[in-house]
Amino acid sequence: MRKTSSILLLLAGGYILQGNVPVFADVKIHPLFGDNMVLQQGIRVPVWGTADCGEKVTVRFQGQEVSAQAEDGKWTLYLEKLQAGGTFQLTVHGKNKLEFTNVLVGEVWVCSGQSNMAWRVQQSANSDEEIASSQNPLIRLFTVAQAHADNPLATLKGNWQECGPKTVGSFSAVGYFFGRDLQKAIGVPVGLISSSVGGTPAEAWTSRKALEANPALKGIADQYSALLKDYPQAREKYLAALEKHKQAVAEAKKEGKMPPRAPQAPMGPESPRRPAALYNGMIAPLIPFGIRGAIWYQGESNAGQAYLYRSLFPAMIQNWRDDWRLGDFPFLFVQLAPYMKIDSEPKESAWAELREAQLLTTKKLPNTAMAVITDVGEENDIHPKKKGPVGGRLALAARSLAYGEKIAFSGPVYRDMKVKGDRVFLTFDHVGGGLVVKGDRLEGFTIAGADRKFVAAEAQLQDGGVIVSSPKVPNPVAIRFGWANYPVVNLWNKDGLPATPFRTDDFPITTGS
Repeated sequence: MRKTSSILLLLAGGYILQGNVPVFADVKIHPLFGDNMVLQQGIRVPVWGTADCGEKVTVRFQGQEVSAQAEDGKWTLYLEKLQAGGTFQLTVHGKNKLEFTNVLVGEVWVCSGQSNMAWRVQQSANSDEEIASSQNPLIRLFTVAQAHADNPLATLKGNWQECGPKTVGSFSAVGYFFGRDLQKAIGVPVGLISSSVGGTPAEAWTSRKALEANPALKGIADQYSALLKDYPQAREKYLAALEKHKQAVAEAKKEGKMPPRAPQAPMGPESPRRPAALYNGMIAPLIPFGIRGAIWYQGESNAGQAYLYRSLFPAMIQNWRDDWRLGDFPFLFVQLAPYMKIDSEPKESAWAELREAQLLTTKKLPNTAMAVITDVGEENDIHPKKKGPVGGRLALAARSLAYGEKIAFSGPVYRDMKVKGDRVFLTFDHVGGGLVVKGDRLEGFTIAGADRKFVAAEAQLQDGGVIVSSPKVPNPVAIRFGWANYPVVNLWNKDGLPATPFRTDDFPITTGS
C-alpha cells in the first residue's frame, strides 16, 4: 500500500494521534488560575488541572517548587502557606509550560446568592462616582459565568481582572463594596469571586447529597423527581399559555392597557432553579480553591417557605463548608431588605418570618453573621439601589469574625424580656456604645396579650434596654419589632448599626410549623 503524506489528527484518550504515533496533550490548569488572580494567604493552597496519565507536573511560585504526577488525567498539588503581597509569577511545567503574571497573594472571598448579589455596580446608587473612583490594583474580580447541571461540573468560565473603572461596572455591587471596604481595612490584596444567579432559591445552591441526607429537606428532592415525571405535559400547557399571553399582550398594547403577567415556566431539567443545579454548575467547580470565606445575599425566592428555610439555609452553609474542607469558614449574609407596601396595622408577614429564619441561622451555626439593612429598602423595588451600606456591613462582620478585630459588627439583637405589670422590658446583645433612637420616638414595636392580637405599642429607651407598653394590652405576653414586609424601624446602636427585626413569641407562623 502506498504511504500518504497527509496527517490525521484524532483526539483520543487524552492525547492526539498523529498517524499511529501518540502526541501527548498539553498540561492544563483549572480556569480559576490565571493572570491577575489572587491566591489565599496563610493556608495550604491547592493547585490542580489535567495532564496525561503519569505525567509529572511542577508548579513554581513564591520560592516554592512542588510536583505531582497525573493520575487518571488529573493532577493536584499544594503550595504551603503563602505570604501576602505581589505581584508574582506562577509557572506550571509539564511537557509544556504555562506562565501566569500579575499574581497577588491575599484574601479570597466568594460572593454568591441571587439577584441582589448579582446586581451590578453600574445599576446601583451613585454608580458614576463609584465607578470613577474604583481604581485599585490590590482588588481583583472574577465573575463565574452562569451554568447549571444535574451533576457537579469540574470546570467553569471566567477570568480575573484588576479592579478599576473599566471592569468594576459589571461586577457585583455588594461584592465590590465589601471588597473595597475590607481591603482598605486589612491592607492586603483581596480577590472576589462572584457566583450568583437572579431569582434562585437556596436549594438550587445546595448539593443533592446534602438535601437527601437531611430528613427536613429530602422532600425537596422528592418533589422535584415527581415534577420531572409530569414535565412533558406541564411544558405543553406552558407553551400554550405563553402563546395566549403573547396575544393578550398585543391586545393590551392596542388598548393602551397594562400587559398581563407572563405565565411561569414549569420546573424542569432546564431550570436553574432546580435542586442542586447551581451548586453543581457554579459552586462545585470552585472547590477546593483556597478561600477565606463567603458572603451571601439571597432569600427572596424562599419567602413563603420560612419554616423550611430554618433547615435549608444552615444545611446549605454546612454543605459548602464540608465540601471545601476548610473548617467553619466565615459565612456572612444579608437579611432581606424592606419591600412591598407599608402596612398601617400589625399583620403576619412571610418576609418577616424569612428574616427570622436568617437570624436563627446565626444562632445555629458558628462563625456566621448577618448584615441588617432595614434602612435601605425600597417599597416598590425588590432591588434596593443602595448597595454601599450592604457591602460595608458585611465587611465589618468579616473584620470581626475572620480577622479578629475588636469592633462592633452587628446592630442590637434581642436577648430577653421581662414583664412588669403592663409593661415589658427588653434587653439586647450587640448594643455597642449603647442604644439610640434615630428620630423623635421609637417606632416598629407591637404588643399582644393572651389573645395573640398585636397592636401598635409605645416604646422608649430605659436602663440600657427598651420598655414597651400599650393601654390596649394590660397583660402583655409578647412583643414584636419590625414584623412586616416593609418594617419602619429606628432602633440602632451608637456604632451606627440598625437592630434586627424580632419577635419574643413562638406562636405558629404562616409559612409552616
